[in-house]
Amino acid sequence: MKLIAENRKARHLYQIIDTLEAGIELKGTEVKSLRDHLVSMTDAFCRGINGELWLMNLHISPYVFGNLFNHDPMRNRRLLLHKKEALRWASLSEQKGLTIVPLRLYFNERGRAKAEIALVKPKKVYDRRQEIQDREQERELRRVTKYKV
Repeated sequence: MKLIAENRKARHLYQIIDTLEAGIELKGTEVKSLRDHLVSMTDAFCRGINGELWLMNLHISPYVFGNLFNHDPMRNRRLLLHKKEALRWASLSEQKGLTIVPLRLYFNERGRAKAEIALVKPKKVYDRRQEIQDREQERELRRVTKYKV
């Protein structure tokens, strides 16, 4: 597995409920840009349209050596899933407070571009603060017990 990009901010801002691996329908110049890691996942999300899941706001920069047939960097890309999975995830994302965001983009062992998507619920500000505070306390406890004789 060759990692292309990771959405680290998603793990901080959202509580992950479920994850799923999905293929992405890409054009040739998009694949070449992905191999050069020219992608931004900051505001990317997924939406169900007509029984299919679509990846929105994923910015894949135009291929440097492309010509007039280069792709649109912000176009919507279809996720390749089984019909039942796509319908189930689309219906889950329509529930109040839930959304679907991509966590990682990578090439699998066969060289296919895949996206790990997650059904998430946004964390409240106090939840994020509490998580940071717990992490700092745990780090301090490990530091103290390390030097304790």
